[in-house]
Amino acid sequence: MTLIKVCGITNLEDALAAVEYGANILGFVFAKSPRQVTAAQAGKIIEKLPPFTAKTGVFVNETPAAVLKLAASIGLSAVQLHGEESPELLPLFHPLPVIKAFRIKDRSDLALLPAYITASAFLLDTFVAGKRGGTGKTFDWKLAVSAKEIGNPVILSGGLNPGNVSEAIKKTSPYCVDVNSGVESKPGKKDLKKLKKFIQNCKQASC
Repeated sequence: MTLIKVCGITNLEDALAAVEYGANILGFVFAKSPRQVTAAQAGKIIEKLPPFTAKTGVFVNETPAAVLKLAASIGLSAVQLHGEESPELLPLFHPLPVIKAFRIKDRSDLALLPAYITASAFLLDTFVAGKRGGTGKTFDWKLAVSAKEIGNPVILSGGLNPGNVSEAIKKTSPYCVDVNSGVESKPGKKDLKKLKKFIQNCKQASC
């Protein structure tokens, strides 16, 4: 069964709806973004979530010490690194699992992945100049299939929405799918009808 991660959570309504509909993981963006939240904002949402809901924090080029301090203060389950973090940094985020994100343009980008084998999972997003994520653009999903050969779980991201997620899952069988802008009514606010349909389609495609 493919897991479902809903990223860019900024408010309690969206968070509770995502969990109710069947999302496994919620993502909170602490890096500069239209969906950026503060530790205090995320903490208020997290404290009202059902037990055992997984919470991932998205960071860009932050020090491990700063990330671990924030994570401990609000109860994050994992960290997602979207910057130019070196492979040597990953063990310094222990004991939290590390998701290392890669922006994929073509097959040559897959050459970066083996150096990050200590990551708990690889997240593959679409390369768009000047943007770290939330682009609404897809990349060649055949590259996600190739990335699975390295051995780490692959999280498929980049341009997923209710209309294409079933095809994406059937073509790549990822460990997890990650959605953000594809289920929004505006940056930082989810369209709950799109969100529910996205999660329904995920479950139907991966059962």
